[in-house]
Amino acid sequence: MNNTREVDVVVIGAGQAGLAGAYHLRRTGFEPERDFVVLDHAPAPGGAWQFRWPSLTYGKVHGMHALPGMELTDADPDQPSAEVIAEYFAAYERAFDLRVRRPVDVKAVREGVGGRLLVETSDGAEGPDVTWSARALINATGTWDRPFWPRYPGQETFRGRQLHTAQYPGPEEFAGLRVVVVGGGASGTQHLMELAPYAAATTWVTRRPPVFREGPFTEDVGRAAVALVEERVRQGLPPKSVVSVTGLPLNDAIRQAIADGVLDRQPMFDRITPDGVDWADGRHVDADVILWATGFRAAIDHLAPLKLREPGGGIRVEGTRAVADPRVHLVGYGPSASTIGANRAGRAAVRDIRRLLAGEAVGAAVG
Repeated sequence: MNNTREVDVVVIGAGQAGLAGAYHLRRTGFEPERDFVVLDHAPAPGGAWQFRWPSLTYGKVHGMHALPGMELTDADPDQPSAEVIAEYFAAYERAFDLRVRRPVDVKAVREGVGGRLLVETSDGAEGPDVTWSARALINATGTWDRPFWPRYPGQETFRGRQLHTAQYPGPEEFAGLRVVVVGGGASGTQHLMELAPYAAATTWVTRRPPVFREGPFTEDVGRAAVALVEERVRQGLPPKSVVSVTGLPLNDAIRQAIADGVLDRQPMFDRITPDGVDWADGRHVDADVILWATGFRAAIDHLAPLKLREPGGGIRVEGTRAVADPRVHLVGYGPSASTIGANRAGRAAVRDIRRLLAGEAVGAAVG
């Protein structure tokens, strides 16, 4: 049975980026369900935040920026961030009547007829196969569904437990265990500082020495960092996180962890053994757990039929617009993969989409 429905715009994802895009659509006259639809594969409001570990309380969250049009007020800093932000997102969806459809899995986005895009879904709410025919697309799928697992010799022989940040349950589960934490980003350092009072031993390994940033994170510093990430996506390279180019903030907690030896970085091991990790120089560390705090990749596989990827592996983007297809906007991708960046990108994407739907030129595809 053909179950195809037409709208002007499909928004994929209802995290910060997707809700920002939906808000600006609503604010500029698009009606939910009639003109646009928001599809989210998560079971409830909250985007990726709803899956964060319980010990990540709201007070530990760095740089959470409110969604456009509604502040997040009176949040308990000791409440898990997963709960605080899920409640906030749910209230936001209600306040602006965004009518997010969930759980909906987007299987593929293909070329349709008459210049339309076909968004093929498995719609948990309304049956197994729904296709949305749209004139434009806001892709706001983030990275949480694509944890990056590096491969090292001997990895399959390890008798202990291996898990990624995406599966991290909090520190209590690792009491009395020897834990190797891999990764030099914010998650890796947070995990180490949390684990230290519980674990029998922790070892921190990274591919490159960590860079700690002295001084305040000013607007100029942020702008320069975003520009570096933006240049990568202009070139069609996979985006790096903004944190990867800003470094880690050297705050009091980080200083104390360095002084205590918790953040004593070791170079990357060369091999995993059944009972730990080895370096080429003969050093060995016993381990019960390897925790991969190795980041995420953009969740964009459903866009593959549109052939947007460049030889470098990323999607070439100007602003939020995919250079190869001006109907497709990536919000929360590359330089807009931050809460404040997503807000701005959502507004910019809607501005360009309005021009596109009005028949105005928004930039030609270039080869």
